[in-house]
Amino acid sequence: MSGYLDYKSEQTPIGWRKILYLSWPLVFLLVAVAATGFLMLYSIAGGRAEVWAEPQMERFAVGMVAMIALAFVPVWFWRSISVAAYVVCVLLLVAVDVFGHHAMGAQRWLDVGPVKLQPSEITKIALVLVLAAYYDWLDLNRVSRPLWVLIPVLLILIPTGLVLAQPDLGTSVMLVAGGGLMMFAAGVSLWYFAAVIGGGAGLVFAVLKSRGTDWQLIHDYQYRRIDTFLDPGSDPLGAGYNITQAQIALGSGGWSGRGFMQGTQSRLNFLPEKHTDFIFTSLAEEFGFVGSITLLSLYTLILAFCLYSALTNRDRFASLLTLGIAGTFFLYFAVNMGMVMGLMPVVGAPLPLVSYGGTQLMILLMAFGIVQSAHVNRPR
Repeated sequence: MSGYLDYKSEQTPIGWRKILYLSWPLVFLLVAVAATGFLMLYSIAGGRAEVWAEPQMERFAVGMVAMIALAFVPVWFWRSISVAAYVVCVLLLVAVDVFGHHAMGAQRWLDVGPVKLQPSEITKIALVLVLAAYYDWLDLNRVSRPLWVLIPVLLILIPTGLVLAQPDLGTSVMLVAGGGLMMFAAGVSLWYFAAVIGGGAGLVFAVLKSRGTDWQLIHDYQYRRIDTFLDPGSDPLGAGYNITQAQIALGSGGWSGRGFMQGTQSRLNFLPEKHTDFIFTSLAEEFGFVGSITLLSLYTLILAFCLYSALTNRDRFASLLTLGIAGTFFLYFAVNMGMVMGLMPVVGAPLPLVSYGGTQLMILLMAFGIVQSAHVNRPR
């Protein structure tokens, strides 16, 4: 049964009164996490704000304005554009594969004037939108029927295949995981997930067996990442260099850290990608376990507010939409932290709201604007 509500019979905030219904604790938590990022970007640049911190603060300010503006958009608007947003993102991914910008051995960006756009980041949110709209439209008693399970699977696999061709294994995994979380939240039978886990195990076996053959399934550099994950010390100056230096930084921080701007791994440039993928290790080195667990607590509180908003929302579409964005946000920081701690292979995932970068920061803040839209416009 569809999640549409008769808004004429429900009390919803109107006009500027909507600003009173914003989840202000969520806003403050986002600011706190971003401020942590500004602090670290200032530190690892040697006390120079103009290198990374200032551009990041400018982007964050623009993103916060966009988030507040999107909070005023009625939630039905997101439902109405969901299919169009998904189709546009797929076309952008095709455009990337055809004439995208090459950087660091991958083709993931489109040059749009002075801006480099990474469509795969937008696709994560567009996928959540279209799946939320699909399960809002679908009768509950059809959710686990094979035909109606196949449709969302195809919706997930199409952009995943295009992103994998860039190649971007990390984002591909996040698209599959994010889509799976949406299907789980919608109530798809657990037997399907058991089958996927079994198939995934078989795929991993096939990937490993295909190495060095004519039908090799992934690129050589991705195999090197797997080797590094299993044994970082096997090539400490080559493929294992990044994770080895990251673990040194993590361990040297101890309980309370070396102190602000005192991290030797980052200041002496031993730590790779210190302002993007490995910024968490810089934080751990300077502020230790206390600083790391504080950041993780802020992330957990953001998830808690999103989950509370989703579970108390009587509109099925809005609830699924909020859960999907919260799940995507969780995957962002879980993958990054797991990667730099050596718990999973290095896949090139930035730390949300902390790592330096324009596209990811803006898309995340706009996504939280959609969460605020669902929260503000829910029936009361």
